[in-house]
Amino acid sequence: MDLDAVRTFVAAADAGQFQDASAALSITQQAVSKRIAALEKDLQVRLFTRTARGARLTIDGQAFLPHARELLRVEARADASVRPGRRALRIDVHSRRTAPAVLLQDFHRTYPQIELDVVTLDADVHAATAAVEAGTIDATFHAVPVPARQLPAAIRTARVIDEHHEVLVGPRHPLANARAVTPAQLAEHRIWMPGMAAGTEWAAYYDELATAFGLTIDLVGPVFGNEALLAEIADSAELATLAGERTRYLWPDSYDLRRIPVRDPAPIYPMSLIWRDDNRHPALSRLRDYLGSNRMDTPDEKVWLPAYPV
Repeated sequence: MDLDAVRTFVAAADAGQFQDASAALSITQQAVSKRIAALEKDLQVRLFTRTARGARLTIDGQAFLPHARELLRVEARADASVRPGRRALRIDVHSRRTAPAVLLQDFHRTYPQIELDVVTLDADVHAATAAVEAGTIDATFHAVPVPARQLPAAIRTARVIDEHHEVLVGPRHPLANARAVTPAQLAEHRIWMPGMAAGTEWAAYYDELATAFGLTIDLVGPVFGNEALLAEIADSAELATLAGERTRYLWPDSYDLRRIPVRDPAPIYPMSLIWRDDNRHPALSRLRDYLGSNRMDTPDEKVWLPAYPV
């Protein structure tokens, strides 16, 4: 059905005059007549009775009018669902517990008028970048382990998060009362991170971290979820795990878990925002500016970075 003809029908019904409808639509009166005639032919009914005073809806016209209005409302909603600035900005965070999700929530508090659609694709950097390239999402957060020249031509990246580490231990662990620990100290303890997917950029990062400092990162064991992991660590005098300093975990007070900063040097997990350079959603540029202005630099701190960040 020709929605321009439907729009013209509604305008004529509201105005009661084809001449007034033509003025409202900025088209000629002849164009109004032609559109109405085409719609009547398509529907095989008369919608108006022409009189000396203008145009009066027939019974069929009265029956069609509420449906015509709904068609125009649906058209407007469909347009708004994809038009930049009207639809929600769709961002992948991989996990709702980690630093990107925390920063997005802060961004939303700062700009509550910007509608966000936060998704978790559970994908590595390559699959997430492919989703950005395909337009499935507007942007994603990931470590980028390859040079920019190896990315698809339309893809752009900017490093926006340098995530520090904390070691998470139970109250009986030898490090439980430490105010900070060094990577060298961690080399004496078992770091338990079960279920880390091989071949991902985060697995590559922890492999490099373990090699650099002689860490023992144990991936063995079934994955029963974060709640079970925290319960095991709380009950153990040997187990520890690594977490980003802005990663959100909740546990019962009785666990008495300790989050201890890793320093001297501080291992940094670098994450970038990944987007298409031809994406014109105005909220995307606002998000990029926000992330750039809120990136935390620690120029005086001794840090360790993997060899691959771009």
